[in-house]
Amino acid sequence: MLGSTAVTGIGESRYYRAGRSPQSAAAMAATAVHAAIADASLAVDDVDGIVTYHPDQHDSAQLWSWLGLGELRFSAKAWGGGGNSGASAVQIADAAVTAGYARNVVVFRSLHQGAEGRYGRYNQTARPARGDAFLVPFGAAMPVVKNALLIKKFMHRHGITQEALADIALASYFHAQRNPRAVMYGKPLTREAYHASRWIAEPLHLYDCCQESDGACAVIVSSADQAPDLRQPPAWLLAGATGMHAGGGLWAFNDTDYPSGRLAPVGRQLWERAGIRPTDVDVAQFYENFTGSTLIAISDIGFCGPGEVEAFVSGKNLHFDGGVLPFNTSGGNIAEAYIHGLQLMVEAVRQIRGTSTSQVPGARLSLFVAGPGTPPSSAVLLSADAP
Repeated sequence: MLGSTAVTGIGESRYYRAGRSPQSAAAMAATAVHAAIADASLAVDDVDGIVTYHPDQHDSAQLWSWLGLGELRFSAKAWGGGGNSGASAVQIADAAVTAGYARNVVVFRSLHQGAEGRYGRYNQTARPARGDAFLVPFGAAMPVVKNALLIKKFMHRHGITQEALADIALASYFHAQRNPRAVMYGKPLTREAYHASRWIAEPLHLYDCCQESDGACAVIVSSADQAPDLRQPPAWLLAGATGMHAGGGLWAFNDTDYPSGRLAPVGRQLWERAGIRPTDVDVAQFYENFTGSTLIAISDIGFCGPGEVEAFVSGKNLHFDGGVLPFNTSGGNIAEAYIHGLQLMVEAVRQIRGTSTSQVPGARLSLFVAGPGTPPSSAVLLSADAP
């Protein structure tokens, strides 16, 4: 699939704090999808495929009709449902267009956590089953507690301090101050304020946790033959990968390489398919549900070893203006918004176009890494140059 497709359109609704959107999830999805279609200079009837990775609160068939789209030729849902599947959904769209099932596939995510329930809370509707049976009775019910256990072991094993987590949060907030779309725009974060914030689940402070948000975003994946003729510069899909290591689907912390390794197979696949090394990447958007799991992801996917990750993210190494790896240049899940991570894909495309509010000069290779916490994980690599 090397260079057979490109992202030609991106669209977003306004982003809100959880529960504050005056619009429904469907209305925000309509805003984002139609914005993406217009951005690509396509007609509504040109879009003939749809991919998502949301739970069952929305019916994609109904949404397709509500949006006024034409004849549907392809539809799919990425395996999973969490932020881990965001890049996988884009990869599925890439595969569909490459195979000829559709010519323009929209990938979208829409959230209204006020109406649908907030992700940070544990809502028990039945007796805990499967892995939760070994976690919930002992207090490991919410995502933040499960991730805190994972992160604490990683930090202990590799001698990582709290400062490394702070560097992730500070980089996201630094970039959000340049982005008027970000929910945390105009609310800068200092290292002192980070450390003074309350604990949520050690080692995670308040600012180590992603936001809960309302909003929607969408991207359109188009065939290579039409991409150069559309309005925007194509963001070529150079490579994609979805995977997990053997035994990675086990729960209750029984996966084989715990606490590391969840993105390692994805990295190996991605770099081999793209024919590049991690050091070739100009800018990266990493899903950060929590700062510590992002540290693990950075090392897992191949940018550095686990014992080197604190030095790798320190200081201004993640900043757009001269950093070793410019990171989450719109503010990410922590400081822009949490749309299950798909808004990171939108920012990855902006970097290729040269239109980010924290633009990396001369960016040619732009990486989007979806959630590392829930296997299988996924990633896609965009190129400004047609392969």
